[in-house]
Amino acid sequence: MSLIHRTTLSPTKLELLTQWLPGQPWYAGAGSGRQPEPAKAGGFRLDDPQGEVGLEFMVVTDGSGETAVAYHVPLAYRAAPLTGAEHALIGTTEHGVLGKRWVYDGAHDPVLVAQLTAFVRGEARAQAQSVSDTPDPTVGRSWTGPAQAPAFGSGTVVDGPAGTTDVVLDGGPDGRLVLRVVRALRPGTHAAAEGGVLGHVDGRWQQPDGSEVRAVLATLHGGEPTA
Repeated sequence: MSLIHRTTLSPTKLELLTQWLPGQPWYAGAGSGRQPEPAKAGGFRLDDPQGEVGLEFMVVTDGSGETAVAYHVPLAYRAAPLTGAEHALIGTTEHGVLGKRWVYDGAHDPVLVAQLTAFVRGEARAQAQSVSDTPDPTVGRSWTGPAQAPAFGSGTVVDGPAGTTDVVLDGGPDGRLVLRVVRALRPGTHAAAEGGVLGHVDGRWQQPDGSEVRAVLATLHGGEPTA
């Protein structure tokens, strides 16, 4: 179960994201010259069965009023660098209890991808983002694929349609699975609107005006997903 330490983090997650977001192709403010002002708005966690990697699915909002945009940023926290993932490093931070942590874009972390896929298939349980040992029943999921889904190999990360990232996995009903991570969130979206969806994850967050909304955070497809 997730253990949340009440301690310091320097730099903070939001400070790391402030520097990282402008370089992402799905960031709506790219080229505007405006520095992002990400604010934590929601999210959840999953457990690493080995207890080694912290897995957080954070929703942040950037901007205010009707111009605010919500982003889904999966984060993987490691005690040592992930070999071959230098391009996916968001930054390093000093944790008051755990020491130096390497923070990665979770779409490139095999542990996060495996556990998110397991959650979609009903093989893992969502945990509260900021409370230890507490399941979060508000995180939605569905799976209409085979009861015994084949094992899959390592994933290849590619750009998906606007505002998404695809992780192509070996395995699945027709030889592959594609995990699509939604980055720029659209409140009120439903997985049924996408073609070829075998399963999905949806979650809630709070808008800058205080209203609560939810949307699809990720979908799992068999074969090549429909754009």
